[in-house]
Amino acid sequence: MHSLFLRFLFVAVLLPGGFGNRALVRHNVPYELVPLGYGSSELGSSERVRERIVDIARKEIAVREAAGKNDGARVEEYLAYTGLGKGYAWCAAFVSWCYGKTGLPAPRNAWSPALFPLSRRYTKERVQRGAVRQADLFAIYIQKLGRIDHVGIVQKMERSRILTVEGNVDNQLLSKRRSLTTVHAFSNWLD
Repeated sequence: MHSLFLRFLFVAVLLPGGFGNRALVRHNVPYELVPLGYGSSELGSSERVRERIVDIARKEIAVREAAGKNDGARVEEYLAYTGLGKGYAWCAAFVSWCYGKTGLPAPRNAWSPALFPLSRRYTKERVQRGAVRQADLFAIYIQKLGRIDHVGIVQKMERSRILTVEGNVDNQLLSKRRSLTTVHAFSNWLD
């Protein structure tokens, strides 16, 4: 009888929603099935969330530091989102803040290497096949430091370049075109 109940439960719960990219995620309510990475079904489809993240980031373009010391009202707001005060590098805090503005709980870290765990990174082959999409993150590796030292948001892939939105570049938030040869890694926090 127990075995029959479990089969029925499996069919009733998992099959109607499909297997797809789903996982048990903890919210303010008991565990429920939600698309992996979105955090809430109210956020909508993956592409809609991606568009919202990029739109939020674009609206911040031209934010500048007040005195060129990782400071200023907006910069300090990004840093505060990750638990830091003024004076710290803020590229990763900005990325985290943009994701948070859509209601996503992660990423939420001011240290750029933390935004590129292996479980979230694209393989070289997937990058070459064009898997990177808007709102994915890109990393710049600094040889002298021996680690990732900068992160930004991908607006769009363009053949051998990406169009970005990134903070803490020349004391401001801006959009740049970067050659793929300068990008160390890409990560996906949505799928």
